[in-house]
Amino acid sequence: MNTVLFTIAAYLIGSISFAVVMSRVFGLSDPRTYGSKNPGATNVLRSGSKKAAIATLVGDGAKGWLAVWLAIRFGPQYGVDDGGVALVAIAVFLGHLWPVFFRFVGGKGVATALGVLLGLNVWLGVATLVTWLVVAYAFRYSSLAALIAAIFAPFYYGLLFGVNEILFAVVAMSALLLLRHSANIGNLIAGKESRIGSKAAGARKK
Repeated sequence: MNTVLFTIAAYLIGSISFAVVMSRVFGLSDPRTYGSKNPGATNVLRSGSKKAAIATLVGDGAKGWLAVWLAIRFGPQYGVDDGGVALVAIAVFLGHLWPVFFRFVGGKGVATALGVLLGLNVWLGVATLVTWLVVAYAFRYSSLAALIAAIFAPFYYGLLFGVNEILFAVVAMSALLLLRHSANIGNLIAGKESRIGSKAAGARKK
């Protein structure tokens, strides 16, 4: 029962869309109305507001970290084992993808997934982040960096901890990330994908 409560709480935490919240705070257009229409930090950056994009990135990452940290820190005393932590990790990620507070229209989950990985283990998160940064710097495509980081994350976890319930959660997150980026994959192949920092039409301050 306690595992269920932790899982539901994680989903609700994940359902807070910082892209939408921070866009409202900074007086920007709804990120679901311009660019990729994805409520995430990369699309918020296309509004031209770096502060809003950074706030979105930090918020989306922090909620993933917080849900997992709470499960690891306080879960054991309530009978939440590794399987429960795995469920919490998936739940907060699913909350971001399909947020109950925003009509189930969410982002692609890159920042939240990174927060989850950092919550599971700092070195796991750092290794995945470095992978993203290297690819993003080399090619200037956020989506390509996310795809490659998502592919490597389960391998990093396996090297650090072997095969367990949490590894399957990481694999599931990676698979969902790849699925959510299916349109980006098509754009990358066609040479139509937007590069990091490009400004989108329709993105403006209110």
